[in-house]
Amino acid sequence: MNVFEALESEVRSYCRGWPAVFDRAQGSWIHDEDGRAYLDFFAGAGTLNYGHNHPVLKEALLHYLQRDGITHSLDMFSAAKRSFLERFHEVVLHPRGLDYKVQFPGPAGTNAVEAALKLARKVTGRETVISFTNAFHGMTLGALAVTGNSMKRSGAGVPLDHHVAMPFDGFLDGRTPDFLWLESVLDDSGSGIDVPAAVIVETVQGEGGVNVASAEWLRGLSELCKRRGMLLIVDDVQMGCGRTGAFFSFEEAGIVPDIVTLSKSIGGYGLPLALTLFRPELDVWEPGEHNGTFRGPNPSFVTATAALDHFWADGTMEKQTLAKGRLVHDRLTSLQEELDAARPGLGIDVRGRGLVWGLAFDDEEIADEICSAAFDNGLLLETSGPRSEVVKLLPPLTVSAEELHRGLDILADAARSAVDRRREPVAA
Repeated sequence: MNVFEALESEVRSYCRGWPAVFDRAQGSWIHDEDGRAYLDFFAGAGTLNYGHNHPVLKEALLHYLQRDGITHSLDMFSAAKRSFLERFHEVVLHPRGLDYKVQFPGPAGTNAVEAALKLARKVTGRETVISFTNAFHGMTLGALAVTGNSMKRSGAGVPLDHHVAMPFDGFLDGRTPDFLWLESVLDDSGSGIDVPAAVIVETVQGEGGVNVASAEWLRGLSELCKRRGMLLIVDDVQMGCGRTGAFFSFEEAGIVPDIVTLSKSIGGYGLPLALTLFRPELDVWEPGEHNGTFRGPNPSFVTATAALDHFWADGTMEKQTLAKGRLVHDRLTSLQEELDAARPGLGIDVRGRGLVWGLAFDDEEIADEICSAAFDNGLLLETSGPRSEVVKLLPPLTVSAEELHRGLDILADAARSAVDRRREPVAA
């Protein structure tokens, strides 16, 4: 550990909660260099939807490297890119009736968001972008401007302008009709809010606390954007690639965004890859107007294509994910009822869709305690939410039912211990 403490920046974070040196991983398991195994309900923050080192994806990658397939090619044509574009169209876009152009903006989700924001402003000639409370869209300056977390925003060092935050679904607990505030300020020329270029939204706010937007709310937002001439950007960086069941998280709502951002698990194997998708008529870029050195690394194209063929060509992945999600929901709901009975007043809430779930507490210290105890017992969990008050579950989509039950058992034991420490002492 001394090497990391001496040489690596203080900005490191995950390693502080998981003080182990990890060495190898396979499937839903990650092992430290001492040989201890941990069940991974973190999955690279959603980058490893298909688990660690999936054998089918690994075989495709090794074959490509062993034959000296090209690794780096900027945005030149390559056989690997062609194969990915063809299969992405055939397996994902065409069956869903989605007519999107594909841009490779850079290797990370924040790059996809930056391209989306820049394109929306270029197309409309307007600057303001509407985002939502507790949103997270990335750490580069444009993406950070539409992010809600005050701690992350404070690290920018410069003003984060040209955005306005509006209440996410449920933020006001139903005390006002959906979009009342947004509609009102758009109607009032004295509101001080310029006509927006776009609205950017996550259908499920992962980093924001596993806040789930209803299908009705998303449909209302889509209709509002159409009426007001604003582009709708759905950030599917963490919730796309099957995390909520369907390949895109917005499918359940029956909406078609103008622009979509994808990253994390689109590469399949944990390799960096990001996409910005948009309607063809929005493709107003001049050649080279938005570029970068790592726009679609070819090994990522290889594993991404293998993932599409293996997991999405036959339509079974969505059904399996939804079934596993119901298992998690039932276990967490049962745990919630048990904890509420043992210690009323903790404000416990179960939230989620597909295979992203959160167990929220009014007392934010409980979530930290649960994740720490879970790590000690061989389970990786992270917290989320503005106060780190939510225990967030993000297991691989390929996790088995047995592994799910094992991880949920560890979580339940950790939660019982944390709650038990808060019981009132019995009077003598």
